[in-house]
Amino acid sequence: MSVRGVETDIVANMRHPRRASGAPGTDVPVAGGAAADDRAAATAALVALFREHQLALARTALMIVGDRATAEDVVQDAFVDLYRRIDRLTDHHRMLPYARAAVVNKCRTVLRRRKLAFRAGRTHEPPVWSAESAAMLGEERREVFLALRRLPQRRREALVLRYYLDLDEREIAETMGIGVGTVRSTVSRALASLADLLGEKA
Repeated sequence: MSVRGVETDIVANMRHPRRASGAPGTDVPVAGGAAADDRAAATAALVALFREHQLALARTALMIVGDRATAEDVVQDAFVDLYRRIDRLTDHHRMLPYARAAVVNKCRTVLRRRKLAFRAGRTHEPPVWSAESAAMLGEERREVFLALRRLPQRRREALVLRYYLDLDEREIAETMGIGVGTVRSTVSRALASLADLLGEKA
């Protein structure tokens, strides 16, 4: 499904709420009145969030998983999952933190699967030098991107969230599911490791 397709699917389900969740073609009863209004408002907020933040989240995922196609799939899947839980997303201000956490968790799933594949003798080398990936990251970030790929997963996540999405320590802790103190030490160690890696190229 394309990036545009995710938005279209969410909007279509907003217009036809009886097929908003569950298996394809399955009618799911939806409450009327205030509950229906709340659902419509939450869906509209999710669509607006997708339009505003999907590119930044895709770039964040790209810096974690290494290729554009997988990054876009991660973001699409995250928003589809959020839509399936739309009735529980009552606080619209919490949608962006939920989306960030969902993207990071799905990136972790991708990396776990790659690790399992590697142990089984199958390797995955993301096309990080593709024109599309370079365009998403910017040419000046390529060297840093390659160095980031050599960091342990948690350190890579922490740096991307801190310096790419410009999140504060509390937001990073919430997104990664760790304590603020752990964020602080992880970022510090990650910066030291990154400096060492970049120094190798100097």
